[in-house]
Amino acid sequence: MPKHGKKYAEAVKLVDADALYEPAEAISLVKKMATAKFDETVEVAVRLGVDPKKQDQAVRGVVVMPHGTGKTKRVLVFAKGEKAKEAENAGADFVGDQDMINKVQQGWFDFDVCVATPDMMSEVGKLGRLLGGKGLMPNPKAGTVTFDVAKAVEEIKAGKIEYRLDRAGQIHAPVGKASFDEQKLNENFKALIEALVRSKPASSKGVYLKSAAISSTMGPSVRLNLQSFR
Repeated sequence: MPKHGKKYAEAVKLVDADALYEPAEAISLVKKMATAKFDETVEVAVRLGVDPKKQDQAVRGVVVMPHGTGKTKRVLVFAKGEKAKEAENAGADFVGDQDMINKVQQGWFDFDVCVATPDMMSEVGKLGRLLGGKGLMPNPKAGTVTFDVAKAVEEIKAGKIEYRLDRAGQIHAPVGKASFDEQKLNENFKALIEALVRSKPASSKGVYLKSAAISSTMGPSVRLNLQSFR
């Protein structure tokens, strides 16, 4: 078991481990317990009532956080011609076609998100092992394979995140920074949960939102009452 410091031990005393907190109260607690010297990320973990082994119960999607995530993502766009210019004008950090593909093949990964136009995917697909292993492969479901590269870049820069069910049947997603005020964190949290509800597979039966918890990077987690979203 990892040994926690004094600050963590003091923070734990503020939380009733057996209680389910309303989101607003939980967020207030998480902010109080975020005492690290850096601006901690506030993350939500949701356990869903789906079987991650079944293809028709895979949960994956995107949501634009109303107030961003507190982190500006570096965006690489694989495009050429006019679409490359559109990406640059929209604020993409890196834009190119074969030159960027070659750079990634040589081990360059100084970016957080990849966007590609559909006509580039035959070449970008050759990077499948490199990008896929890092969760960076452009995907139509995530809105990162599109001819509307300007919109894709703008949304990512504004705080669009991708969520995906893991092998344990959970979704982990950031909803902001500890420095955000409570209202902003609340609204980001609500946007995430509503997006998950919209992503419920038709084949999922029983309770869909089974449990959830919220925490900061270095702080203890607080269990959430999701009854109002059910």
